[in-house]
Amino acid sequence: MARLSRFGFLAIAVVFHLIYLYSIFDIYFVSPIVSGMREHGVERPPGVAPPSRRLVLFVGDGLRADKAFQSFPDPSPADPSDPAAHSPRPMAPFLRSRVLEHGTFGVSHTRMPTESRPGHVALIAGLYEDVSAVTTGWTLNPVDFDSVFNRSRHTWGWGSPDILPMFQQGAVPGRMDADVYAEEAEDYTQDATQLDAWVFERAEALFASAASNATLDALLRQDKLVFFLHLLGLDSTGHAYRPYSKEYLHNIKVVDEGVRRFTRLMENFYNDGKTSFVFTADHGMSDWGSHGDGHPDNTRTPLIVWGSGVARPVVVPKGGAKAAGHEDGFSADWGLDHVRRHDVSQADVAALMAYLAGLDFPVNSVGELPLPYLAGSAREKAEAALVNARGILEMYRVKEARKRSTELRFKPFPPLGDERHSVDGRLAEIRRLIDEDREVEAITRCVELMKLGLEGLRYLQTYDWLFLRALVTSGYLGWIVFALTTVIDLHVLGGTTETSRTAGGSALFASVLVGLYSVLWMQRSPWTYYAYALFPVVFWEEIYARRRALSAGKEALLGHIDTFGGYADLGVKAVAFVGLLEALVQGYFHREVFSVCYVLAAFWPAFYGTEFLRRNKALVGTWASSCLIMSTFTLLPVVKVEDVNQILLGGALMFAVGVLYLLYEKTIVPPEKAGAAPADSIARTVLGVQVGLIALAMLVTRSSVASMQARTGLPLGSQVLGWIVLVTSLTVPFLHGLQPSKHYLHRLVIIFLTFSPVFVILTISYEGLFYVAFAATLVAWVRMEHRVYVHGRQAAAAVSKPTSEVTTTTTLDHALAAKPRTSEPSPYRALTLSDTRVALFFFFLLQSAFFSTGNIASISSFSLDSVYRLIPVFSPFSQGALLVLKLLIPFALISANLGILNRRLGVAPSALFMLVMTVGDVLTLNFFWTVRDEGSWLDIGTSISHFAIASLLCVFVACLEGGSEAFARGVEVGGEGGERGEANGHA
Repeated sequence: MARLSRFGFLAIAVVFHLIYLYSIFDIYFVSPIVSGMREHGVERPPGVAPPSRRLVLFVGDGLRADKAFQSFPDPSPADPSDPAAHSPRPMAPFLRSRVLEHGTFGVSHTRMPTESRPGHVALIAGLYEDVSAVTTGWTLNPVDFDSVFNRSRHTWGWGSPDILPMFQQGAVPGRMDADVYAEEAEDYTQDATQLDAWVFERAEALFASAASNATLDALLRQDKLVFFLHLLGLDSTGHAYRPYSKEYLHNIKVVDEGVRRFTRLMENFYNDGKTSFVFTADHGMSDWGSHGDGHPDNTRTPLIVWGSGVARPVVVPKGGAKAAGHEDGFSADWGLDHVRRHDVSQADVAALMAYLAGLDFPVNSVGELPLPYLAGSAREKAEAALVNARGILEMYRVKEARKRSTELRFKPFPPLGDERHSVDGRLAEIRRLIDEDREVEAITRCVELMKLGLEGLRYLQTYDWLFLRALVTSGYLGWIVFALTTVIDLHVLGGTTETSRTAGGSALFASVLVGLYSVLWMQRSPWTYYAYALFPVVFWEEIYARRRALSAGKEALLGHIDTFGGYADLGVKAVAFVGLLEALVQGYFHREVFSVCYVLAAFWPAFYGTEFLRRNKALVGTWASSCLIMSTFTLLPVVKVEDVNQILLGGALMFAVGVLYLLYEKTIVPPEKAGAAPADSIARTVLGVQVGLIALAMLVTRSSVASMQARTGLPLGSQVLGWIVLVTSLTVPFLHGLQPSKHYLHRLVIIFLTFSPVFVILTISYEGLFYVAFAATLVAWVRMEHRVYVHGRQAAAAVSKPTSEVTTTTTLDHALAAKPRTSEPSPYRALTLSDTRVALFFFFLLQSAFFSTGNIASISSFSLDSVYRLIPVFSPFSQGALLVLKLLIPFALISANLGILNRRLGVAPSALFMLVMTVGDVLTLNFFWTVRDEGSWLDIGTSISHFAIASLLCVFVACLEGGSEAFARGVEVGGEGGERGEANGHA
């Protein structure tokens, strides 16, 4: 490989990290969907009917289990002055009556990602899509696997255009009728109960039409029918007002009343007692109105089943011991301790619905039929459990056959891999037990066999883990060493070393690659496996070819250390370096770690002695104050409530910064250094416009917040003006190009003011205060690093002999002096060990920007309140884009400051960025090995988020490198003289 340019290095970094980011989905989250299985359903003797002729599925989108069962004061009393209205009472009295008198209930545990598509797929198809399916959570993507709807004779559905069409298109043509409302109806600033009212009205209208439509009436009288009512109002209300709000609780009342009416309608229409009812939710909701990750509030949903074929409640006397199922304490305040609670996994609901309606089990279902919900005899339950086991083992059979056909040396799952423990033998044994009327033992064997089948499926899912994880680990290690080699070659040695490839070495690495590719080809592996194998071989071959650069780099960077004290000092610094990296890892789990790091950083200047502190008192004080202020943000709660006072306070500080700069610009940036025209120039006019936009953003935001908090909706004028302010604030700064100032502080002020209006509009709490504090910290850091750099050069000059050019040299300069010089010396200085501190500080600030106002590892830690000021109608990708814009603003500041720091320190534009990319993957590799696909859903979701963030940081840093060039273009920071002048307190 030829010596890389900075852009070549960045391109490889981006491609490598994007491909390897996908590795966790190839390893941990391979899609469970297979085809070619035989259908399995309960076969009944002639004349024996299924438990019910039809089934109704109510899905309260976004309904938390606890809110469904807890008691609260009436959120919408007919007479607010009535004292009884303030007494706690259940929000869903009808559903509660089903629990107490008619059916069986429990908690349905969902999986991450807790989004609508994966949740509905688990409920209706009985399988858990891989985590990447969240990307299709709101698209019209056909369901390409079997489902309860496919197995029905006919299904009617009413609800959201985001859910029903994808099931309709995925079903057998003509099998499902879907009636949806317009997308514009999903307006978060309006009363979302109207969505649920619409669903109930349309569902009731269907049966009303049957009175005058004989064809429809005949169709409705058939068996194996499914009615699906998707109730999105709860989700929309929870997003807008939070699940503890009066609006959310009132929505529960609306849903409960709608379920009551529709249940009575079904009973009156059929009057045969042969209808089963299932009420549940696709996911829950966090306290701050979000979902997506694995927090328990998002994964616990209610499950209430009643009607034909359903077991009645198991009740113990009140005042005695608790009924089974309440041991975890989660339901302690529901008032249902005397009723047995049966918890299930979400996929189990599909198996339950199929059995009740007399349908074949969906062939992709991994759900285990929850037998306590069934009212049948022991023999009926045993027969159902046997069919359930056959379906799961059928998937195992198909997947094992496919894996066996592609593996060179396949090792079967031991418990099912020999004749003594064969699947057919186990099934025959269970059949014998049922025929001998030993149903309880047969059910026990079925449960054991289903668990073995699921373990076998798990075994096949993880069959390639060891091989793939070894490939990916060697790839990341290879990248770290390759990046370090490149940094040393380009920015320490100046590209003076040559590669030293040998025929034997090249043959060895080529043989390894050919061997890996041969195995992958024979196993018919996907193309991504070839990429995972390519990168480590290429990286390590390049490292071997440039081994001389590593040796020369060691001499250049460490050659001056020749005493025990020097090595001890290096060891202490190395331990501190690794300790900070580990602290950053812990910061992903405990945000308070960043507070500790900021407090320690406040004392960093003290390491340079009292003379340094005396000469830079103002800067040191600014740095320490900024760090201490920044340390408070990671102590504040992640869950934020919209607070217009904090929003306006942050905006006022941004406005004050702009006004003060306009007033004291000549003092801060003397005209001779600014390189600009007089004070009344175009630049000041544009700055004034930017400051005015901040004030306008504050007014617009205050108006929007007031209107939405008053439940009057978002005024069109506020929405339009908000968009105008946002777009204008991002375009006006380009007018500075008409009369640019070259001083770096002027450029940083422009960038700060550019994003201030956007931050005001998209803020719900203290984020604006963070923006001001973070900007101040970055400027103080840039100036502090420059002072430290000049201080170090002056200290080196005091102990070094002057050269013939009367300049000072560092140990690295001496080391490089012995090496051949290129014909044109580089305008940039070489990197030194102290530059690793700069890179580490940058890396820390980068992480701090992620975690200071929230937990970016948690999808649900971000509120949508702010984006409703611009997009009140449900549009997940547009709303998500605005949230991403808000998240990226601090990184624009980081990029600009590091770009300017690059110039002030005299290093190459990409040098520090490349160093950060080298260090960053220590975190990535750490999180790669902690990714989990089992355990609590919170652990699974968090582990995925951590790895994705760490992996994308390298891509992100590459983008920041490009941004820094744009932000710092044309900025002049002065030469040596300027450095010395500033070291003495000027500029």
